Amino acid sequence: MRTGTTALIGALVAILGAAGWYAYQGLIVPGEPMPRDGYIALTIGVVLSIIVGAGLMALLFFSSRRGYDEPPTFKNED
Repeated sequence: MRTGTTALIGALVAILGAAGWYAYQGLIVPGEPMPRDGYIALTIGVVLSIIVGAGLMALLFFSSRRGYDEPPTFKNED
């Protein structure tokens, strides 16, 4: 492997390890429970994310069935 590839893999493994350590620390350190406003914000965020995702998927299927995703074709006017 080249040096650049090895460096990239090393950097990605380091980032993955740091993210894992951060998540582990967040799970084992005791803290205050999430307040009621936090649960409300979390619920609103999840619901809006599902609505946006479902809407985008609906648009994807709609445009595919209507033929909007087909490559353009030019008609010769002879």
